Amino acid sequence: MTGNVRGTAGPTVVVTGASGRTGSRVARAAAAAGLGVRAASRATGFDWADPATWADTLRGADAAYLVHPADVGAPGTAETVGELARRAVGLGVRRLVLLSARGEDQALPTEEALRASGADWTVVRSAWFAQNFSEGPLVAELRERGKLVFPAGEVPEPFVDLRDVADVVVAALADAERYAGRVLTVTGPRLLTFGEAVGEIAAATGRRLTYRSVPAEDYGEALRGFGVPPEEAAFLTEVFAGLLDGRNAHVENGVREILGREPRDFTAFVQEEASAGTWKPA
Repeated sequence: MTGNVRGTAGPTVVVTGASGRTGSRVARAAAAAGLGVRAASRATGFDWADPATWADTLRGADAAYLVHPADVGAPGTAETVGELARRAVGLGVRRLVLLSARGEDQALPTEEALRASGADWTVVRSAWFAQNFSEGPLVAELRERGKLVFPAGEVPEPFVDLRDVADVVVAALADAERYAGRVLTVTGPRLLTFGEAVGEIAAATGRRLTYRSVPAEDYGEALRGFGVPPEEAAFLTEVFAGLLDGRNAHVENGVREILGREPRDFTAFVQEEASAGTWKPA
């Protein structure tokens, strides 16, 4: 079965990954915009790995937000997204918005699979999430160990707030006439190195936090030591080696163009999370 969220007066949108970092925010933003939200996750009977669960979730919807639980460029993701997109179109759900990764070459086949499905598609390519520092594996290192070890060198990145990503996704879902057939790229308003980002967190929390860069290959070995399967560790090593080579060290104006306002700044994100005790040791 599927779950519906308030906002049912407008078109109904399926939100995959509705309990995840991006999906949960897209669901809230869509409901606030007056869209009917059909949450799609294992808790509601939807499973990316089981195509038999897809039709009940998609049938009768007007649009869908697609975020795969694996990295968008992971092996097999293009085939899975392409198959779901084709089935969605066959069920009358032509409006599909895919979350992709800015600068990730491995993600391009998944984007192409969406285009080839016959859908009225939009791709949202996102910069590195600011919330990667507050949710997920990196936060534990900062909170409990007081350090971040990561293969980013001194390459700057325009960290984007996930709330801005969600607002852009909802704009694309709601306005096919304007955004169908387009790639939308979203970033934060300024560049920061990972060391500078950790420095801002340290200043906001009053803690001594450090950042140490390591080669991507060494980070892959560390992932395997943490129990990450060798194939996944090898894939992530390849992705990080590409994404963090400087290709993304520039700001895009997608948030401003689509939402008509400035993107949220990393400092504001850090202050909010520090006030909430995100990086306070247990």
